[in-house]
Amino acid sequence: MSVWDDLDLLLDSPSSLTVTSNVRGTVKDKVNFKVDEDVSALRNAMEGLGTTEKTLVEVLTQRSNAQRQIIAKAYEKTTGRKLADDLEGDTHGDFEDLLVALITPPAVYDCHEVIKAIKGAGTTESTLTEIFASRSNRQIAALSEAYLAETGKSLIHDLQSEVSGDYGKALLILAEGKRDESTNVDSAKAKADAKALYEAGENKWGTDEDKFIDILCHRSIPQLRQTLVEYKNISKKTLQESIESEMSGDLEKLLVAVVKCVKSVPAYLAERLFKSMRGAGTTESTLTRIIVSRSEMDLLDIRAEYKKLFGCSLYSQLESEVSSDYGDALKHLCGQDE
Repeated sequence: MSVWDDLDLLLDSPSSLTVTSNVRGTVKDKVNFKVDEDVSALRNAMEGLGTTEKTLVEVLTQRSNAQRQIIAKAYEKTTGRKLADDLEGDTHGDFEDLLVALITPPAVYDCHEVIKAIKGAGTTESTLTEIFASRSNRQIAALSEAYLAETGKSLIHDLQSEVSGDYGKALLILAEGKRDESTNVDSAKAKADAKALYEAGENKWGTDEDKFIDILCHRSIPQLRQTLVEYKNISKKTLQESIESEMSGDLEKLLVAVVKCVKSVPAYLAERLFKSMRGAGTTESTLTRIIVSRSEMDLLDIRAEYKKLFGCSLYSQLESEVSSDYGDALKHLCGQDE
């Protein structure tokens, strides 16, 4: 039985979308942090002939993001150069992307990922879906602020010109970051919503997508969890199964992602990691984004869900799928199961 099926356990379990503390990360503040020593180690690693990648990995993966911001400021003060520029000049490819991600504040990093997803020809819907389905209101607000500071334009405005149809409608609601955050559950409303969803999909010729979008993108997490339970009572199918049989394309993927994140953001992200390493080739950008952005939040939970869902540790999977300095840095961030 997968984590997605056990609805009874769901009602009392915490959610990464509502929990504000980030005690489930693998990366913590370094004790006895000495910024000058770190700056000098980074300089020595990059100046002169060749780069000592091992030092870059050890310093940057074993400090918290807040400490890395202090390092970056001190580095610029000492050298007159931006740390990001030097990293970009001395490293390349996925390793460079990972190191630059590590020294970027979390909200700015999310913002850069969104910009990458909508820039140029075509839009990377899978990235937008992952980010907006798995972030809390607070994270989305911080992302929007960073986006405005970076581009001078509103995030919603730019997304409007990139996404359309029902998918666009749903994504824009999520991108407003206004999901109800109350913790009270109204059972009668959950039953009514479940019935409305059933009537809009399974029990109807054709599907009323608007009803699904409205309920799934606005209701609070505890409320939606109760609705999932009620839905299964009425339909005998899970809401996810109904969405998968009634819809297709990007809207289906987005609403399934929302349902999965309502249940468990760590399990959803564990599955994204698994898919990014499965089959021919590895989607490094997904690996980097999830491991960096969750390393101080809930990567311990993602690791636990990974093992539950796929029967092996995330660390061992990384060992067999990614190599060189990039692989070492990811494994440092991931850490081994206790």
